[in-house]
Amino acid sequence: MSALTHFDTKGQAHMVDVAAKSATHRIAIASGRIEMQPETLALIEAGNAKKGDVLGIARIAGIQAAKKTSDLIPLCHPLALTHVAIEFEAASARGLGAIGIFCTATVETVGPTGVEMEALTAVQIALLTIYDMCKAVDRGMSIHGVHVAEKHGGKSGSFIAP
Repeated sequence: MSALTHFDTKGQAHMVDVAAKSATHRIAIASGRIEMQPETLALIEAGNAKKGDVLGIARIAGIQAAKKTSDLIPLCHPLALTHVAIEFEAASARGLGAIGIFCTATVETVGPTGVEMEALTAVQIALLTIYDMCKAVDRGMSIHGVHVAEKHGGKSGSFIAP
């Protein structure tokens, strides 16, 4: 996690001191999906949404969100990110019955704490941006399954979701 907390006897939260931790190359990959009507997906794929390039704007929103995570989540450390990538894939391409878009965010840094929160924030905001840009034609869209798929680096090593 980017920010671990502990509570003192008065219940006060504190940002964890990471000064003594070694700076290592850290990577987190998070993913999630937004489900929608087939017509909405077709509109996005054709580039005909009234607000413009849905996936291009959602990609930029996700990158910005990763960079601003510590402004949004109170006890997250501000991090110097070295790489953020947002990828989209039609849910139908994964052989699922659902119609929609998968989002994957890969976030990297060299530092004393991980980037899981940044990757999760990037996915959520990218998917919310898709919702915002398409809500006029499909208010029934829903976001599902946002999770950390992988993390690498740091003292705890690697984690790959089952």
